[in-house]
Amino acid sequence: MQGLVTVFGGTGFVGRQVVRALARKGLRVRAAVRQPGRGYRLRMLGDVGQIEVVQANIRDPDSVARALEGAEACINLVGVLYEAGPQKFEKVHSEGAGRVAAAARAAGVRRMVQVSALGADPGSPSQYGRTKAAGEAAVRQAFAEATIIRPSIVFGPEDDFFNRFAQMAAISPALPLIGGGHTRFQPVYVGDLAEAIAQAAASGDHAGQTYELGGPAVYSFRDLMEFILRETGHRRFLAPLPFSVAGLIGAMGNLVAPILAPPITSDQVNSLKVDNVPSGALPGLEAFGVTPRSIEAVVPTYLYRFRKGGQYAPTPEGAV
Repeated sequence: MQGLVTVFGGTGFVGRQVVRALARKGLRVRAAVRQPGRGYRLRMLGDVGQIEVVQANIRDPDSVARALEGAEACINLVGVLYEAGPQKFEKVHSEGAGRVAAAARAAGVRRMVQVSALGADPGSPSQYGRTKAAGEAAVRQAFAEATIIRPSIVFGPEDDFFNRFAQMAAISPALPLIGGGHTRFQPVYVGDLAEAIAQAAASGDHAGQTYELGGPAVYSFRDLMEFILRETGHRRFLAPLPFSVAGLIGAMGNLVAPILAPPITSDQVNSLKVDNVPSGALPGLEAFGVTPRSIEAVVPTYLYRFRKGGQYAPTPEGAV
């Protein structure tokens, strides 16, 4: 086996796919996570002894340093979609990313990959986007040759976008079109994203570069809701929801966030005020030799669970 790669956030939706991609390349993997008990299945993604799971919290400098001991490369995937308890945007996205980068430099790590987001911008209307941008700056300051990857919304069997709205379509008479449904996205498949991240960690060819990763097509929010309804066979009213109204609903989501996952928060509403597509000024998946897979090719393989009539119902007319 080749060198050791420490993956912060290895038990998440993207993290599990990254661990798998690294293992397939013959690399040793150390998944550094807050709750090691949640990572017991990670070891089954590689050969015996190839993958280990250790406790680490990017808010804790000592645990970060321990997780990086002996590592040749590291990947930081840690992020939060909403604030809850000590998991604050600033603490995780900005301070945490900078802490990992500084510790990686001190430990002699040769390559670092920081996974950010397309919404990363100091002028973003959302705190999520602003702190992601601050995290990129902190990483560059401590580890100038780090590779920064900015994906659009990520889809795959366990995603929190298509599954969430498909579940909503199964029980609700309407789906919301926040801001009128005009926000544009370029969804990227989790397997394609994981391959790009693994390549960047395995090779110095991408050092110091920033990449914007999206899939093969651009869709509006309305397009994606209509796609979900076609695939699940549900007829639902698409209700335009002005940002002002959605913001009030998001404010209520803020209140429940410390207790349970909210349907939406005010910061997420603010995120939807900006398109989530690559600018075209930076390289994308083609730089990694990856041909992006479309939502039409992948999403139907897991949305069947939400079909009208149950998962064994015939494929809805007009669906892929």
